[in-house]
Amino acid sequence: MSERVVILGASDQPDRYAHRAFRMLREHGHEVVPVHPTLSEIEGVAVVPDLPSVEGPVDTLTLYVRPSISESITDDIVALKPARVIFNPGTESTVVQARLDEAGIPWEEACTLVLLGTGMF
Repeated sequence: MSERVVILGASDQPDRYAHRAFRMLREHGHEVVPVHPTLSEIEGVAVVPDLPSVEGPVDTLTLYVRPSISESITDDIVALKPARVIFNPGTESTVVQARLDEAGIPWEEACTLVLLGTGMF
């Protein structure tokens, strides 16, 4: 099943995990919405500067930013109303997770790449 996936902290650098997730999500047929404040496109896909700029429903929000960044935009994360949030290794935040719990938004600490590679995405 194809999902609409927002990547917070998207990267155009091939050696970054966020970029590997971008490519792998697309290979698996998912619609990817990359979010980064200074990039305009990644491999021909338009990048939005912030979460409030994301239009339409979001199946999954996958995080590739450090906790200090996600904690500073927790309201935007909750307002996005994703069906789930994935905290990739190093992005875990009890502050954001508590707010997601309050909002009834499911989350998990997992690796997007591993989930895709094992068919568990």
